[in-house]
Amino acid sequence: MTEPTEPTEPTEPTEPTARPRRPRRLVVLVTTLALLLPVGGVTAWAANRFLVEHVEIDDVSAYEAAQTGVASGTTTEDGTAAGADGTVTDDGYTSDDTTISLDTVTEGSGDDTVTYYVAHVALDDATQLRSAFAQDQFGTNITEDTSDIAQDNGAILAVNGDYYGFRDTGIVIRNGVVYRDEGAREGLAFYTDGRVEVYDETATTADELVADGVWNTLSFGPAVVEEGQVVDGIEDVEVDTNVGNHSIQGEQPRTAIGVDADGNLVIVVVDGRDTGYSRGATMTELAQIMIDQGAVTAYNLDGGGSSTLYFDGEVVNRPSNGGERGTSDILYVAG
Repeated sequence: MTEPTEPTEPTEPTEPTARPRRPRRLVVLVTTLALLLPVGGVTAWAANRFLVEHVEIDDVSAYEAAQTGVASGTTTEDGTAAGADGTVTDDGYTSDDTTISLDTVTEGSGDDTVTYYVAHVALDDATQLRSAFAQDQFGTNITEDTSDIAQDNGAILAVNGDYYGFRDTGIVIRNGVVYRDEGAREGLAFYTDGRVEVYDETATTADELVADGVWNTLSFGPAVVEEGQVVDGIEDVEVDTNVGNHSIQGEQPRTAIGVDADGNLVIVVVDGRDTGYSRGATMTELAQIMIDQGAVTAYNLDGGGSSTLYFDGEVVNRPSNGGERGTSDILYVAG
């Protein structure tokens, strides 16, 4: 859940630390709700809507297996992927069907420094890009750290997703399974044949998308790059109209995913709110970063304190809260 309208104070750079497993409560938005909403019934409604977990599907792994016949990834006791046969290096990962290269880029200096992390991912099979939900549950306000969700699913690489659980709108298709069909905004669709396309959620249905071969969808946005060009008007987009997440503008921590001309994935996480290390990026700057990294299509995901890049058992960026903030979902590639 992005919080650009109320940036936090810069924090001293710290190394990521171990986090308790399976956090059970969403604690953000409490202050916002207390300030903006009157005491009484409206406050109770808002707390129920934005803070209380509402579980619709309790065991997503079993649900997906029943729907598709494909089980989710499994892990060993140390959190690595069961049966992993790839080679990990300081700057990437290689297996028979997956190649990942990682880079850290720092631009500017002083208060104008921007630091971001880039993953270029080549997959033999587009369905190797998978999604996973916090707590292995589908619903609203269910959260867990990106690293914990990643370890639970045997990920070698993972990034925070679209925080679908903050809202009850949007088309949510994950790993070929329909979870929600409430078109509301500009979405991103990943197809089983490797195509990645921006689409209008209100002009189609989840069932139509699955019938056309869609494997995963994301519902946040906006698209920042199309046909290799910066999309006009991205500095003025509002993703949501509910409490706490109206505008996504300004210099913020960012997460984006896209595809290059060869069909390979480009994932970028921009750190921010950390003076002298990384101020964050505007939407236009994010678009240009994606273009510089080869993306011909790129889409903005949840950012702010949620922006997290995980690789080989570790968080490699510096989340702006001084540590990970729980999110509702991730995108990942298994080892």
